[in-house]
Amino acid sequence: MRMDTGLNGDAQRIEQLGWMLFLKIFSDKDRELEVITDNYKSPIPNEFHWIKEKGNWAGDDEGITGDELLTFVDQKLFPSLRNIDISDGNKRAIMVKEVFEGNHNYMKSGIYLRQVINKLNELDFNVSKDKHAFGDVYETILKDLQNAGKAGEFYTPRAITNFITDIINPKLGERILDPACGTGGYLTSAIEHLKKQVNNIDESQSIQSYVQGWEFKPLPYLLATTNLILHDIDVPNIIFRDSLDQPLSNYRERDRVDVILANPPFGGIVGNGNDTNFPKNYRTKESADLFLVLMIHLLKNGGRAGIVLPDGSLTGDGVKQRVRENLLTECNLHTIIRLPNSVFKPYATVATNLLFFEKGTPTKEIWYYEHQLPDDQKSYSKTKPIQLNEFEPIKNWWNNREENVQSWKVGIQTIIDHKYDLDIKNPNKQEDTHEYSTVELISRLEESMNRSISLLSQLKTEL
Repeated sequence: MRMDTGLNGDAQRIEQLGWMLFLKIFSDKDRELEVITDNYKSPIPNEFHWIKEKGNWAGDDEGITGDELLTFVDQKLFPSLRNIDISDGNKRAIMVKEVFEGNHNYMKSGIYLRQVINKLNELDFNVSKDKHAFGDVYETILKDLQNAGKAGEFYTPRAITNFITDIINPKLGERILDPACGTGGYLTSAIEHLKKQVNNIDESQSIQSYVQGWEFKPLPYLLATTNLILHDIDVPNIIFRDSLDQPLSNYRERDRVDVILANPPFGGIVGNGNDTNFPKNYRTKESADLFLVLMIHLLKNGGRAGIVLPDGSLTGDGVKQRVRENLLTECNLHTIIRLPNSVFKPYATVATNLLFFEKGTPTKEIWYYEHQLPDDQKSYSKTKPIQLNEFEPIKNWWNNREENVQSWKVGIQTIIDHKYDLDIKNPNKQEDTHEYSTVELISRLEESMNRSISLLSQLKTEL
């Protein structure tokens, strides 16, 4: 792919690989469904299928190549799948249409395109060994997004998604939602968590009806859909939509969910007048704050949430204060895990937090836990990301809480007295007497400057 002049950067190469993988996986699954399901008919016309038995453009290694292949993909395959018939409401047809409406073939060499297709032909996604092996490869591909410019915003480190899912502990039969699902990390964590509770085939098949995601951008929608198919979900329940596009009053009790797992976009400016879909006292252009209001609204009474929020959402006056007051009034925000700045590096270097709350009772006290970097690390990076085993001390502390150098609790009256400011510093932290090297001082200065730039950006947004 790097030799093809039409592809620039990893994000574009991943997008190119994404639609090809989707169609290969979809065709392999169609072949399986035709065998095990009576009267199953694929929504894709035969000539556009990947598998050799139906079409010869992809599945046949000796099939068309060069300009003929490019012409077929650009002038026949994409136009036909973008306009696939969805009049009967076939969910698999809708999925195909939405994937191909939002994506493109960027490759300019039919010869290189043929070589990529032939490499993918070595995989059979109906073979368990191939599918599971490729699942690990796919996770690596998604992780590479973190270093692919703005595309990094779509990926949450798996250690984070798995830890939050383990703590929230969704159960079979509970409705689970990620309203900003990106590449589907929380959804796949939830699916794997639910699989451990399955006792029969019916329970296994029911999982896909309870796990739902919303995503507005074509690339992550494509990657998330493919991700869920790799996790044995035949028809991923991912809706291609802007989560902020409806007034809160449009949601009824039947729309509410038991569990929300999410890393909503932060630092972004909400456009299209979507802020007017919210009550006047919560209107803002800051995406993270609007998503927080939405998630509180979408939870059932007794519903639970585990989400990521930046430090900027924990403090500030005006709308930000009113959003936090709403959270603490409507929900029991029982725990905040404070993370080091570099968890989402290089996409974002702002400090982030994991918030855990349950709707239906107001907050009485909040426990804080300050997660520490491993002793041998100064920061997280692409080669040294945060690991799930680092959360073991927090899991051990969770059900036997006591204050120590890393954890402390704050009563609600203290929070109220501080105008609902949740950016509470660790009172038990020992003073840092470490003598820093020049390199360490420069790194700390860089983090401080990045935080200042982020705060200035938020201030400009509010003004």
